[in-house]
Amino acid sequence: MSANKGGDYLKVEKISTRKISEIVAEKIEDMIDEGKFTAGEKLPSVRELCELYGVGRSAVRDAITALQGKGLVQVKQGEGTYILGFDSSKLFTANHLLPGIKDIKELFQARKMVEAGLAEMAAKHRTDDDLKNMASLLKRDDGWESDYLFHHSIATAAGNTIMVHFIEFISSTLKKSMVNFHDLIQSDQEIVHTINQQHLMIYEAIKNKQSNSAYQSMIEHLNLVEKLLQKQILQQN
Repeated sequence: MSANKGGDYLKVEKISTRKISEIVAEKIEDMIDEGKFTAGEKLPSVRELCELYGVGRSAVRDAITALQGKGLVQVKQGEGTYILGFDSSKLFTANHLLPGIKDIKELFQARKMVEAGLAEMAAKHRTDDDLKNMASLLKRDDGWESDYLFHHSIATAAGNTIMVHFIEFISSTLKKSMVNFHDLIQSDQEIVHTINQQHLMIYEAIKNKQSNSAYQSMIEHLNLVEKLLQKQILQQN
């Protein structure tokens, strides 16, 4: 029989080659997404899942292993399998890089989009404890670490855990370049003074709940640091 009849090719649906365990894992994951299984809840036993999906034990065990690898469930020996809660810290993983000019540009684009918004949010939501922490960090003078902790404190004051992890990711990615940058600018007191003043302006805006000013001050600060960091990289190449 020809596959071509009257010029029209026969259209057939491709047969799936997925393993049964993959389909079972997908169905369980769908139920987690839909809230039918919630964080901390124990999954039905292997036997019950076999009956539920009409599959063998090996398929269910392989499905659970796959879900465990994705961080969705935890198998407790002798107890059963439990649904894990969402862990936002796993959203970002960082390599400790020495980024090039293009990387710096893209990383600072991300920083400006996120950190300016966080400064704005911090001005609205900061607590007295947040302000005390920021003020104490402004008094420190230990290069990259105090700079990082100051920016981290703003993210914390904004009250968004996922964005805190994002800041940690970006800072970790930039760490080597930023450590070198801070070591280099220590010899230029004018630059050090300018950066310290920018940090102070951001702090004052957050303290006084001036969200627009906090946003703009953060943009200006990151623009300067990006420009100086790019200049440093060009001089090293």
